Amino acid sequence: MESIPSNEQIRISIETAQPNDAEEIQNVFYKTWLATYPNNVPGVSVDDVHEHHKEKLSEEGIEKSRKRIEDGLSLENQRFLVAKVDGKIAGVCLATVLEDKNQLNAIYVLPEFQGKGLGYKLWGEVLKFIDQTKDTVVQVVIYNTSAIEFYKRLGFEDTGKRWTDEKFKMKSGATFPEMEMKIAGSNNSKSNS
Repeated sequence: MESIPSNEQIRISIETAQPNDAEEIQNVFYKTWLATYPNNVPGVSVDDVHEHHKEKLSEEGIEKSRKRIEDGLSLENQRFLVAKVDGKIAGVCLATVLEDKNQLNAIYVLPEFQGKGLGYKLWGEVLKFIDQTKDTVVQVVIYNTSAIEFYKRLGFEDTGKRWTDEKFKMKSGATFPEMEMKIAGSNNSKSNS
């Protein structure tokens, strides 16, 4: 396995995702899912992850992703960001400002680059975009403890909401147990003054 440079040696840039980034973005999703989601308790297997991403990694799937990214560039309420290390995509982030809240749809960082500041840099760019007077929510698979701890460090708190989402039902029938985490917007936070 190739050694990853220390934090001081890597050059990270945060950029808006472009249509020609689609293949690298899909690879980040695939590799991150593969390292994170197989788990015996909900019954999610490596084969489930392979099957879930098979179409997305095909030529047709990459083309669909390119089109979604291209269409998203014109949306005022959405930002799709990539974190590049030495010019290669190592992290992705999607955030949407909705009428009543901000939705952090995803922050994914390749396993070999986790803990090197990419997630924090992506979040820093999201903060420039979202409406901080509104609550910001993120959905996390409940056994993804590293993501939960990361979001806690950003200031997210567990809201207590739990569910499974049928749209992520795996070929085996397994689903992901999910939870919601939230940062209260400045209009909703308790004032200390």
